[in-house]
Amino acid sequence: MPRGRYSLHDPHDHTPLAEEHFQCAPGPSGWRYVSRLTDPAGEHRGSVDLALDDLGRPLRLELHAGDWQVRGAALDGVTWVRTDPTGLHATEGNVRAHAFTGTSPAFLVATARLLRLTPSSAATRVRLVAFTDQVLAPRTVDQSWALVNSEAHATDNGPLTVDEYQVTALDTGEQHAVHIAGDVVLAAPGIELEDLQSPPSRFD
Repeated sequence: MPRGRYSLHDPHDHTPLAEEHFQCAPGPSGWRYVSRLTDPAGEHRGSVDLALDDLGRPLRLELHAGDWQVRGAALDGVTWVRTDPTGLHATEGNVRAHAFTGTSPAFLVATARLLRLTPSSAATRVRLVAFTDQVLAPRTVDQSWALVNSEAHATDNGPLTVDEYQVTALDTGEQHAVHIAGDVVLAAPGIELEDLQSPPSRFD
C-alpha cells in the first residue's frame, strides 16, 4: 500500500499551495485513494477519497475543501452533489463525461487507469468534470491523452515501469507531460512527489 506526500504548487509561478498526504491501494473492486491536504502553514485544507472500479470508472468520490463538499460517482455519465459551507443548500450536477478530475494526483492515476493506453495507441480524447480549488466549482474539460513512452527501471523491489503521458488541453492546445509508475505520480505540472514510504502498486 503506497503512502507518501506530494507537494502541490502553482504550475505557472511555483507558489506553494498545499501538501497532500496520501495512501492508495488496489482492492477487490478496483483502486482506492485517500488523502488529507494541509496549507503551507500546516493547517488542514481538505481531503480526497476516490474509489475506482476495475475499469477505472469512479465508484465514489468525496472531496472536501474548506467547508465545501462534493460527492460524486459514475451515473449517466458522471453525477455529483455539491454542498455549500452553510450546509443548507446542495446543488446536483450531471454531465455526459467519462470521469472527474482536479488538482489531486489521484485524478491523473484514475484517468490513466480509465484509458489503459499503450505506446501504440492513438491519442485518446476524454471529457472530464474538474472541481476547482477552494470552492469545488465544477467545470467540464476536454483533454487528449497519449502514452508516448513506457520504460522499465531496475529497483531493489524489481523492475518499475514508468509511463510518460502527453496530455493536451483541447480548449487551449496547451500540452504537458505526466509521469506515472503504477499508482503513484512521479512528476506532473504543479505536482512533486516528496516522500514515498513503499513502492507503487502494480496493476494487472
